[in-house]
Amino acid sequence: MISNCPQCRQALRFSEVQQARINEALRKLAPGRRLTIKCPHCQAAIKLSGTTVPTPVQEPALQPPAPPDLDWLTTGRFAGEEKVEDVPMSLVLYPESPERGQVERAMKEVGYQVVTVDTAEEAIKRMQFVRFSCVTLHIGMAGGLKKSVFHDYMRTMAMERRRYIFYILIGPHFHTLYNLEALSSSANLVVAEKDLKYFDVILRKAIPEYEELFGPILEELAAYGKR
Repeated sequence: MISNCPQCRQALRFSEVQQARINEALRKLAPGRRLTIKCPHCQAAIKLSGTTVPTPVQEPALQPPAPPDLDWLTTGRFAGEEKVEDVPMSLVLYPESPERGQVERAMKEVGYQVVTVDTAEEAIKRMQFVRFSCVTLHIGMAGGLKKSVFHDYMRTMAMERRRYIFYILIGPHFHTLYNLEALSSSANLVVAEKDLKYFDVILRKAIPEYEELFGPILEELAAYGKR
């Protein structure tokens, strides 16, 4: 069996049609004869006998990155930790519960002025009159994201306004700080309910990273009067 070119050592990759043709030609070879093919990379001649069949190399299936390692949450510290300062108002749409209290306290600890609401209608009304820098939604409100009037409001918001809002989703099935999951949910951060006891630490990590990524863009837009 041969899977690499003897000259350039690169993997030999053939389509199913090419592989079938090579196999058929090898079966028809007379005893003592060899089949000559060219390496698709270096064009060197490769001689195959009836017992030497090129092994097709399969491309590995694409896999999404794994959720982040959260071992550092238990210590309350992480590399590059910075204090969040001068952060304005935060809107929290969360069912009344002890967990909502955890969210409010964490928001205040990192510098937010917190406004808590109980319904999507009230949240949307508040946002018409107040420029919130952070918005937090528990996905259990109104039966989940697909049925959520407020999530649809955030998802379809004009980008001129949406890009200035740090949108957080909280729910039982999320993987905390998993950016790919946040992106697919039209949010900036997702947090699992089980990690809410570390919510202040999560905010101190996630917000500076968000500002580092988008801050220069927002500054340029502001310089051109786009806000």
